Amino acid sequence: MKLKTTIIALAIAILPGFALAQATPAAPATPATPLGGTAATPATPATPSDKAGARIDQRQANQQKRIDAGVKSGELNQKEAARLQKGQDRIQKKEDKARADGKIDKKEARQIENMQDRQSKVIAREKHDKQKAK
Repeated sequence: MKLKTTIIALAIAILPGFALAQATPAAPATPATPLGGTAATPATPATPSDKAGARIDQRQANQQKRIDAGVKSGELNQKEAARLQKGQDRIQKKEDKARADGKIDKKEARQIENMQDRQSKVIAREKHDKQKAK
C-alpha cells in the first residue's frame, strides 16, 4: 500500500516537468490600458501576404489609442470607456476567430472592417457628447 502511494506521489511530482519541457514559449504580456484591461493585440503577427490582417491590426491599435486618450483627457467617463473597451474586445475576438485558420479571407476582413467602422463612430460620438469624467 505504501509503495503504491509513493509511486503515485512520485508520478505526480514528475509529470509537470514533462509538460513544461514540451510547452511553447510564453507570449509577452499585453500592455495594460488606463481602465485596467488589456490592449487588443493580434493572436499572430501579420505576414506581408496578410495585408487585410495588418490593416485591421493597425486600426485596432488606433482605436485603442483614441479610447485611452479620451479617458486621459476626461472626454470619456469610466462607464463609456468600459463600454467602448467591450466593443474593442468583441472585434478582437472576431479577428482571432477569423485568423484561426492562418489567414483572414476577404469576407472575414469585410465583416471585421464593418465592425471597426461602427466602433469608430461610437468612439467619436462618446468622446464628443456632453458626458465628461468626474
